Amino acid sequence: MPMQNFNSITPAPTETATTVDATASTDTSETTPFRTDAATRRAARRNRLVRRRRIILAGALVAVGAVAGTGLTVNSSLAAQRVAETSALAASTGLAAEQLGAYAGVAEAKVHAEAQDTLTLAEDTLSDVEGKIDAEPLASSVATLGDYKALPIDEVRDLTLSTRAEIRKAEDAASAHDREVAEREAADALARANTPEGAKQTARAMAASQYGWGEAEFQCLVQLWTKESGWNYQAVNASSGAYGIVQAWPAEKLATAGADWRTNAATQVKWGLDYIARGYGSPCAAWGHSQSLNWY
Repeated sequence: MPMQNFNSITPAPTETATTVDATASTDTSETTPFRTDAATRRAARRNRLVRRRRIILAGALVAVGAVAGTGLTVNSSLAAQRVAETSALAASTGLAAEQLGAYAGVAEAKVHAEAQDTLTLAEDTLSDVEGKIDAEPLASSVATLGDYKALPIDEVRDLTLSTRAEIRKAEDAASAHDREVAEREAADALARANTPEGAKQTARAMAASQYGWGEAEFQCLVQLWTKESGWNYQAVNASSGAYGIVQAWPAEKLATAGADWRTNAATQVKWGLDYIARGYGSPCAAWGHSQSLNWY
């Protein structure tokens, strides 16, 4: 048997190799595989996409809630508006909200009351304008509106308005008539006052009331102004231009007594009496001066 060579030894598996193998087996089951930079970037993108989907989903849920909330808000606003309208209607009629079913009756009563008031006013107007104007249109409206209780409410309202319009027309026409009458009376009075006799009556009244001059003074005045103008309010001195009953010169002096000095004898008398009072003290003194010097 050959001799065993102890110098030729076959290496046995080392402990280190065994340990490494065991460690390798353990690491394979418990650790994550090795990743490159590209793999890391892909994983990050996936994570961002997941988070974005979750944000979008949450936003959708919030939007749905907001829409639902808006619906509730709109419904609440409409309800509040209806409550406000109901309250306003109740306030305008004087009724509580639960009494608004009777509003139609209240409105009808109001229209009827206005119709009755209009009839009363129309009858008073007819009495006032009688003999002044043709009041037939107003009388016709009164006759029609008189049946207001048997007429539809809208027709009563329209008739009331038209009757009030006729009242205004009648009142305006009557006022115009009264003005015309007053103007005619004033013109007639002026025409009478502008006659010599009318001017004398005016002078007598003014002399007594404003200056305390009696009949004797008035007679002196009559003689003075008869000599000057014959009591003609339109008398003009051809040579000097002296004007009117008092023969004022220049004629424009008479304007201090009134703008109508050319056409109103009373205005001329007013100026003449003031002139005599300031210049002579009395009509008789003025008459004496006129007799001596032929002017005053």
